[in-house]
Amino acid sequence: MNHLQFVKTKDNSFTLFNPELNETYHSIHGAITESKHVFIKNGLQYFFENKNIASVHVLEIGFGTGLNALLSYLFCIEQQKSLHYISYEPFSLSTDIVKQINYTQQLNANKDVEDFFLGLHVNKGNIFRSSNFAIDIKVIESHYQQSVISEKADVIFFDAFAPNKHAEMWLPEVFSKCYNELNDLGILVTYCAKGEVKRTLKSVGFKVETLAGPPGKREMIRAVKL
Repeated sequence: MNHLQFVKTKDNSFTLFNPELNETYHSIHGAITESKHVFIKNGLQYFFENKNIASVHVLEIGFGTGLNALLSYLFCIEQQKSLHYISYEPFSLSTDIVKQINYTQQLNANKDVEDFFLGLHVNKGNIFRSSNFAIDIKVIESHYQQSVISEKADVIFFDAFAPNKHAEMWLPEVFSKCYNELNDLGILVTYCAKGEVKRTLKSVGFKVETLAGPPGKREMIRAVKL
């Protein structure tokens, strides 16, 4: 993964550019801004507020830079919520790259959070727990399609590369697996709002909501398991 290049986005947070795919990991209009809008505001926060609960189980497909996990961790600490978070990522970043990503600096995080963020990347397969709240995060170096889930999720963060880059991640069988591994009335959120993706989600049983997207993107999707 040494071919990856750093790109500073419009909110001054970094994303990574993969020249082989001609694709960035996050929006160039703001990496942190996009993740907060799609996965925190319209995913995690929405679920907590509508369910009026104190604990949530998140399943992430595409750990990538770890930004979504970091923001979820910080959100749950701030809100004093319990979080169980499992993420799948077959293509790990090197420690050198992770150390240069400026998310913790942009978020004014302390040294403990910096160490926690680095640890998620360095020690994949281990469960990382917060010392303050009931928060645990585990990153699994594997393809989601090959996984066997023992516990259903409340929220799915679907953050794979775009359909025209990794088409195999957006197939009906993948979304059917997501549907089966969600609790009833659980939600799936993704930055992608292509018509084909909406139709595929509907075909496996989801109710699809089209929401306003983050800066630079008109729409996003939140799908509900009925």
